[in-house]
Amino acid sequence: MTSSIPTVRDEASARLRAAGLKVTEPRLAVLDAFAPGEHLGADDVFRRVSRSLPTTSPQAIYGVLGALSGAELLRRIEPAGSPALYEIRVGDNHHHLVCSSCGKVTDVDCVVGEPPCLAPSATNGYVLHTAEVTFWGQCPECQAAG
Repeated sequence: MTSSIPTVRDEASARLRAAGLKVTEPRLAVLDAFAPGEHLGADDVFRRVSRSLPTTSPQAIYGVLGALSGAELLRRIEPAGSPALYEIRVGDNHHHLVCSSCGKVTDVDCVVGEPPCLAPSATNGYVLHTAEVTFWGQCPECQAAG
């Protein structure tokens, strides 16, 4: 008897199809490379994916990351002074804490109220939908290290 419980791969395939993307091994492998709460650079994703797809290339990973972030299946963030990072938490207006010592990135929920969380002094005619806030400080591990 086969199980009708959807697997992680089934769910990822369904997300790709719903976003209008073809289901490919590289796209599934990239989605699988992320654990909840992780913020990974392209090099980190490449290292993880190349374990299961040894013939993949960094260029292929950049292409997949671009397609997945363009389809809003991954979120791309760019903390100042850092290469782009990607995460699987999408669809909300969360923000980030960045350690100025080690570069660790941690999610933080919306600052106050409903998205976009902050109200600028002037919108200049824009209809706002997102506010991106990055808080900089020192993570507990770096504080403990002195």
